[in-house]
Amino acid sequence: MDDQKKLAIVILIGGKNIRFGNESAAVLDVLGKPLILHQIETLSKFDEDVFLVANSEYQINSYYREINFPRDINFIVDDTEIIGESDVRTPMLGIYSGFKELNNLGFEKGFLLSGDMPLIKPEVIELLIKEVEGYDCCIPRWNNGFLEPLFAIYPVEKTYELAKKTIQEKDYALNSIIDKTWNINYISVEESIKPLDQNLVGLININGPIDLEKVIKLYQ
Repeated sequence: MDDQKKLAIVILIGGKNIRFGNESAAVLDVLGKPLILHQIETLSKFDEDVFLVANSEYQINSYYREINFPRDINFIVDDTEIIGESDVRTPMLGIYSGFKELNNLGFEKGFLLSGDMPLIKPEVIELLIKEVEGYDCCIPRWNNGFLEPLFAIYPVEKTYELAKKTIQEKDYALNSIIDKTWNINYISVEESIKPLDQNLVGLININGPIDLEKVIKLYQ
């Protein structure tokens, strides 16, 4: 497999946030630009394909009305065929849909990110990409054992198959996409990531106005 097919970046932007009036956190203005553009600008420092996974074509069109995306951004729409008539909204569907597309395109690994974590640090991205070499998977882990499953690198084919299985079993817990039999490199948040991101702003999810204020304060 050639180098350009080794890794792709997948950002989940399909969720709605009731604390922001059911608007996706991705379009919120943070320090003068939509939240998702902070992520995209950071990721543009890396020579990897970036895919945004949205809930529907309608949602993608609404993003385009509000955000001036770079031309080389790829969109994936949730593949709802697997859930049938159900109207379930879960990040697991975005993971399944994103990794299904990466698998079809022949990528080996996928760097999974949540669209509501805007202030990721390039040094931390670089660390995970370096640390996944020789492993199936690379996941940040806190000293208390808590994992960051939406800020991790996964094997594409295995993750696609596992996400498919968990949806069919209606198991939407994010840790269900991590197979303990994989060769996993757990990266210490406190010991390896904190030196590169002192306030750990890259791991803060924007789930409401309080988080937004906190991120802006820490970032400035």
